Amino acid sequence: MPLPFNARRIAVVAPHPDDEILGCGGTMARAAAAGAEVHVVVVTRGQPPLFEEELVGWIRAETLRAHDIIGVADTQFLDFPAAGLDQIRRSDLNQALSSALSRIEPDLLLIPFIGDIHLDHQIVFNAALVYARPRGSGGPGCVLAYETLSETNWLAPGVTPAFIPNMFVDISETLERKVAAFQAFQSQVKPQPDERSVEAIRALATLRGATAYRYAAEAFVLVRQIY
Repeated sequence: MPLPFNARRIAVVAPHPDDEILGCGGTMARAAAAGAEVHVVVVTRGQPPLFEEELVGWIRAETLRAHDIIGVADTQFLDFPAAGLDQIRRSDLNQALSSALSRIEPDLLLIPFIGDIHLDHQIVFNAALVYARPRGSGGPGCVLAYETLSETNWLAPGVTPAFIPNMFVDISETLERKVAAFQAFQSQVKPQPDERSVEAIRALATLRGATAYRYAAEAFVLVRQIY
């Protein structure tokens, strides 16, 4: 089942490993199954003393296993410090992310939402849009912001930017692949009622699907569409 926007090369920007699976894993799997190239750029890496090196290596391996389940063509790791992007020169991040995305040349770009509670997500959103500026004919024709459980709805909607989706992707056929990919992140899976639980992933997919009269869906905010 092809995607409605006929994307052939997709880039997903993840502030941290597993954000991309939580936010748009079903869409990624559907695109890969339809023959599109799906690329992921993971911006940060846990670093001591906040994160033990053994855990960091474990999460890196989990990321690659999850991407294999989804059908990701290639994964780039930029290795900026997790929970520390506010300490990085913005020009350095912009340049590194733009360079990574330029190698992909996506026609569809999926990025975290500006209203996520994690400051890393907000910074990555802005850095991705620096790359996506329509300053030539080779930029992405479509930019979508995805929602991430435990990040997108934990700020203060009404005071801060609220996630109000206006694009829905049917993932009825790929929801279970998304769940399997998230379960590959054994270090991150939590028991219900935590938002990072399998039950929460299925519940959100069911809710977003019902909004569009589908069994399961992922929701996005359309940032830009160029026809």
